[in-house]
Amino acid sequence: MKTSAELKHESHEAVGRMLNLLLADEYLLYQITRDYHWNVSGTDFFSRRLLFQLQHDAATKWVDEVTERIREMRLDVRISWADLKESARCSAASGFGLAADSMLAELLRAHEDIIAHLRSDTEVCRLRFGDASTAGFLAGMIEQHENAAWMLRTQLDTPEVNPLQFSASLN
Repeated sequence: MKTSAELKHESHEAVGRMLNLLLADEYLLYQITRDYHWNVSGTDFFSRRLLFQLQHDAATKWVDEVTERIREMRLDVRISWADLKESARCSAASGFGLAADSMLAELLRAHEDIIAHLRSDTEVCRLRFGDASTAGFLAGMIEQHENAAWMLRTQLDTPEVNPLQFSASLN
């Protein structure tokens, strides 16, 4: 039978693995969003490019926040940059040659995948590991991704919406 200290250490390590998977998801989202920013074209070029830039900037921040949370817990960032894409639980098509609306839909799907993983991971942290702090951190990430997904949905529904009106809510 394991001691409570051993169980606590195993839980701590499991949360670290969970956060490293989230880091992979966030980093892939960062890459996808940057790819779409570079490759978008069409009649709504400016508004789409601006939206992708705003979301890319937010994704950059999220990568840092997850990394900082891992380090705050005195854990290692255990995924090399080369491994991040393969470890990510979300995916999206390459932006090269992809229609702007398809880019929006792909990015929306990636956010929704991340939200689903975050919801599950939040519950695991809270209920299984008793880690209210990390659960709270993950809940905050859910809110940010839900906001980004809402902006994408709005842009898909009404392309004339100006992304600048949403920029403050991404931070």
